[in-house]
Amino acid sequence: MSLPADFLIAVRQLIPAQRLFDDPLSTLAFGTDASFYRLIPQLVVRVEAEDEVVALLQLATRFDVPVTFRAAGTSLSGQALSDSVLIVLGDQWNGREILDGGERIRLQPGVIGANANAALAPLQRKIGPDPASINAAKIGGILANNSSGMCCGTAQNSYHTLAGLRLVLADGSVLDTEDTVSVAAFRHSHAALLEQLAELGRQTRADTALAERIRHKYRLKNTTGLSLNALVDFDEPLEILSHLMVGSEGTLGFISSVTYHTVPEHPHKATALLVFPDVETCCRAVPVLKRQPVAAVELLDRRSLRSVQNMQGMPAWVRELSVNACALLVETRAASPSLLDEQIGQILHALADFPREKQVDFSTDPQVCNQLWRIRKDTFPAVGAVRPVGTTVIIEDVTFPVEALAEGVNRLLELFDRHGYTEAIIFGHALEGNLHFVFTQGFDDPAQVARYEAFMGDVAQLVAVEFGGALKAEHGTGRNMAPFVELEWGADAYALMWQIKRLLDPTGILNPDVVLSENPRIHLQNLKPLPAADAIVDKCIECGFCEPVCPSNGLTLTPRQRIVIWRDIQAKKRAGIDTRELEQAYQQQGIDSCAATGLCAQRCPVGINTGDLVRQLRTGQARQVGRADWLAGHFATALKGARLTLTAAGTARRLLGTPRLQRLSRSAQRLSGGRLPQWTPAMPQAVKWVDIPASMASDKPRVVYLPACVSRVMGPAAGSGEQMSLFDKTRALLAKAGFEVILPAGLDDLCCGQPFASKGYPEQAERKRGELLAALMQASEQGRYPVYCDTSPCTLRLLQGEPDTRLQLHDPVRFIREHLLDRLEFQPVDTPVAVHVTCSTQHLGEADALLAIARRCSTQVVVPEGIHCCGFAGDKGFTLPQLNSHALRTLKSAVGSCEQGVSTSRTCEIGLSSHSGIDYQGLVYLVDRVTRARTPAV
Repeated sequence: MSLPADFLIAVRQLIPAQRLFDDPLSTLAFGTDASFYRLIPQLVVRVEAEDEVVALLQLATRFDVPVTFRAAGTSLSGQALSDSVLIVLGDQWNGREILDGGERIRLQPGVIGANANAALAPLQRKIGPDPASINAAKIGGILANNSSGMCCGTAQNSYHTLAGLRLVLADGSVLDTEDTVSVAAFRHSHAALLEQLAELGRQTRADTALAERIRHKYRLKNTTGLSLNALVDFDEPLEILSHLMVGSEGTLGFISSVTYHTVPEHPHKATALLVFPDVETCCRAVPVLKRQPVAAVELLDRRSLRSVQNMQGMPAWVRELSVNACALLVETRAASPSLLDEQIGQILHALADFPREKQVDFSTDPQVCNQLWRIRKDTFPAVGAVRPVGTTVIIEDVTFPVEALAEGVNRLLELFDRHGYTEAIIFGHALEGNLHFVFTQGFDDPAQVARYEAFMGDVAQLVAVEFGGALKAEHGTGRNMAPFVELEWGADAYALMWQIKRLLDPTGILNPDVVLSENPRIHLQNLKPLPAADAIVDKCIECGFCEPVCPSNGLTLTPRQRIVIWRDIQAKKRAGIDTRELEQAYQQQGIDSCAATGLCAQRCPVGINTGDLVRQLRTGQARQVGRADWLAGHFATALKGARLTLTAAGTARRLLGTPRLQRLSRSAQRLSGGRLPQWTPAMPQAVKWVDIPASMASDKPRVVYLPACVSRVMGPAAGSGEQMSLFDKTRALLAKAGFEVILPAGLDDLCCGQPFASKGYPEQAERKRGELLAALMQASEQGRYPVYCDTSPCTLRLLQGEPDTRLQLHDPVRFIREHLLDRLEFQPVDTPVAVHVTCSTQHLGEADALLAIARRCSTQVVVPEGIHCCGFAGDKGFTLPQLNSHALRTLKSAVGSCEQGVSTSRTCEIGLSSHSGIDYQGLVYLVDRVTRARTPAV
């Protein structure tokens, strides 16, 4: 059914056009969350204020239009989808306020969970919920799904750590439980509603059998259905209402703010892996551990261990475990090292009588701990990476009573075999009896759907009926388990949930068919296709973990959405459907606006670099092969041309003045369709380049210095307080540290190939890269001397594709930490310094080292939250400046207190300077400023 015309007219008067999406590409892109369902919304609305939500809900009620709220879309059970109106959070929902010295924190729903914890970290506090998706999931979704996690258990979830709530009901009314004026007004305007909630509570508590069933269910981890425990835990109707909102998955109202009681984040921790000979022994150890001072206990069956045993970096002993082995990954945390040691001794003593096949003793070494946790965290992606193309990965989570955990595991294993899910694995949060099981499933033919239906029916009977457990422990009911809520809870509790739903959402407009549905087959409908598109991205499970680090997120498409659209294009082509209109839209939204930096691969559970797909598509579209060949063969001439262009721009600035030139440049850039670069005050001046031969003094250590092509062309901006070029500054710093500098021969003809690769000319890119590597081998005397490249992206480019291992390639960060720290004395400044960790620095694994060096230079290092990639992307900052400005839209407010910014990429620094209000320079400028040559020991 199409949306009412009057509703659409009213919405367009309320919301600016740029925040309304109804075109086929956008609605398809938003029609996907992390689940295995797909619904295409008719309208997507990006909201930026509570008033907009209020007005939208009033309109939806008036015109009987269903709406669904979405935060990050990492939900696994289909609760963030709509075939009507999808309301998504914009940028303006990121507020947070630390209260009572960190004992509480007030958060808007758009705050990413990990960012909330980052704000609390200096106070050694954190929010209670700790879902695996915490680096992507937003507070609105964490609360609405009552997400938990590895350490959270039941005591520290959103329900039990809720301190206050601000919400919008279906009728558009607003309640802030922490505001006495709001509470008083709501008590007056909604007296009847509050009395009905109070009466439901009285009736529920009076029904002894029902009340005890509810209490039993919530002793377990349980997110099946609505939070009926609110009716037995509280008699105050406002408390009932606010706690009903937890886990309601957007079916009862919109959460515009939440205040949490925080929990301690102990700084000292130790991790061990205990491998038992069989499931029974392993599970018998769990109740013993539950009485010990443990923060997390993760169970891994032999199948899950087998799924990761051949991964690079996995210890050899994992492959040697017996067929029935079952492991517990145990972590304990404490406020002090002595207390930690005491806890470790207590835990080991409690388990002394349990036989173990293998044991990795408790370790506080971060490297050991990370390797052990990697065994646990890689199980899910391991299944995803080997699944057949076209199938999806399903991760379910159930709860068994802890005392029945061993039998529950074995019965689940029997179901896997009975239904042919031989690849399925089990792992989970053992302390709560919470098991995740992961399997692959195709939905492209009726037989596969029937197999899934039969399997889930058996799972429901096993968990909910035979064991009295929970069909959803922490992933939310969604569409996935809506048909089984009555089976798990019973007719009386199910009817009570419907009473609550109809009381708070009388017209049924809020997220219909989620949590509660009258359609017994809703879990088998609107199943998401995952058609083959390209080997680079076919393993994508559309989880959305990649989205927070993508610079085009909120401007055009995210990596997940790029893959969704490309999959659809390929499927339509195979079906003979005309895709020209969709491909035309995808050109700008998906291809041209992609920074292709590959940060998405670092967040992706299966390591997909969507930038690789985009570069491949650009290669297919590349039509200037002759021009690329000429540039590759005449690179020195091209650099001279670039210097002349910058010189001309500098002359124009002096003649016209900065404001006029900026206006003219902006107009020219727009009229040329992005072909002409946009000039800004941060535009560099031309470097006056001359080859400088090395003196080769024999008594000094030598380094081959590779100034990147941008360093040979782009000097400081005219308005910069530092007018020495990066090339000269680097040579000065190396000389201060006592190094003799060697430059590769024919330097101005050399290039790493990155400009060609990013434009879709891989052949020319590899030719230039090969030439440069050969020149560096010669200059370094076959790897005898280290090579220092002053730009991180070029270093990364050279390291790709297995270069000669004799070549010691260093970016600025690595060279400084390995070769300069011992040769320089640091005298840190007290002024705040902003640090931008470039995408390439992250790929090189030098992010922590960069921050450590910065902290040697300044006592106040600022790393702006949420800026993972600057979006300059080589030259896109010139040709597609809106990508750069969008990626850095929050930078200026984040670095307002800083006097200087540092990075390791000259082009990134142009964009950073333009959008921050401060001057960004290479890291060597800061290091040179605060150091002097170390005095030799006498």
